[in-house]
Amino acid sequence: MVTIVDFVKRQDKDGKEFRSLILNGGIEMVRSKTSGRYYATTRKCSITSTFNEVMCKSFLGTVLEGKIVKVPCEPYEYALPSTGELINLDFRWEYMPEEVAVKAKPMEEVIFEPSLVREI
Repeated sequence: MVTIVDFVKRQDKDGKEFRSLILNGGIEMVRSKTSGRYYATTRKCSITSTFNEVMCKSFLGTVLEGKIVKVPCEPYEYALPSTGELINLDFRWEYMPEEVAVKAKPMEEVIFEPSLVREI
């Protein structure tokens, strides 16, 4: 389950405005690689919409079936909001409706699928 928590106004490449909904997943406990201690976090992503500002506001707090999943992508640089440090990432977070998520393979199965593994 994910919740619509916010929305943002964006522009496409032609300068046309649209709104993206900001989604948060449920709370997750993650172990720090540096300290070994657990901390609470949530997955977050955005999805484009055809809604105007009034409609976006009316959807805040709406819970949707599905989850936010980690999807591999081309590497890119990301600036950490807290420090400004640039890091390289090769994934993005994406919303997946429940009916699709149930049929999807776990990411590890996809990554290590024999047809995708090649010897160098």
